[in-house]
Amino acid sequence: MILRLDELSLDLPKPKNPSANDAAAVQELLGGKFGEMSTLMNYTFQSFNFRGRNRLRPFYSLTAAIAAEEYSHIEAVSYAINLLLTGTTKRGTDPVPGPLAGAADARNTHHFLASGQAALPVDSMGRPWTGDNVFSSGNLRLDLLHNFFLECGARANKMRVYEMVTDPCARTMVGYLLVRGGLHVYAYALALEKLTGVDVKKIMPVPNLSNKAFPEAREFMKHGLHRELYTFSPNAYKEAGFIWNGQHPEDGSELVVKEGAIKGVPYPVLEEEPQLNSPGEDDFDPEMFADIAKKLGLEKELRAYR
Repeated sequence: MILRLDELSLDLPKPKNPSANDAAAVQELLGGKFGEMSTLMNYTFQSFNFRGRNRLRPFYSLTAAIAAEEYSHIEAVSYAINLLLTGTTKRGTDPVPGPLAGAADARNTHHFLASGQAALPVDSMGRPWTGDNVFSSGNLRLDLLHNFFLECGARANKMRVYEMVTDPCARTMVGYLLVRGGLHVYAYALALEKLTGVDVKKIMPVPNLSNKAFPEAREFMKHGLHRELYTFSPNAYKEAGFIWNGQHPEDGSELVVKEGAIKGVPYPVLEEEPQLNSPGEDDFDPEMFADIAKKLGLEKELRAYR
């Protein structure tokens, strides 16, 4: 089961230059073949389908813990897209002036037609993510090799999006994912080494460029996020530490497993977009909850909500 926390895994700065086309480029990291939808669903189904998990528990625990983290990565990419899209059309309630006229020139008009200027499970060209991207062979060695490849492909796309989109909001998110994804690359390399004796990390990094080349990634590395594997569970998956241990290949720092989730931050506030009737419901009155809040002892929550 997944325990959801009402937090975002990193603090995203407000975009300096909101851009629908920048948001479209970032969509590749969400719904592309090597995007976060793919990493989440690959590892999730591999963990669901893992036969012999008691005998091979460390490998199951590693895959399950990383799968849970990928949910937070989908959220991080989605919020970066949402922030990049916020304010890209003229706000107002009058449809006559054509407040969405500028969206006709956006590369992905679905952001305005099929959502409220928000993220969708599609790639940078608007193609829907598909379950065809899921690889779950049932053979541990093959699945781990695939996961290593998947993370390397994801890393390449992150670098390219970083070079394509210069806004600090997008680059902060990409820097974070480079660090956390780089950890996953190394984790699967270690798993393959434990299983086969082959030193897979000798071909790292793929592509052949260190995360240290990216200022935002360096900042996250200062806080140890390149060496801390989180279980994303209050009481399970600690066996991943049988694999995730030793020294990090880049700086020699100690690899550690931490119980629970990365400490998050409050969500960025997504401003309303009335020209899209998003969210609408202008006549809604929170006071309708006053009586039930009193009965449930949630007066404090209602005050904060107001």
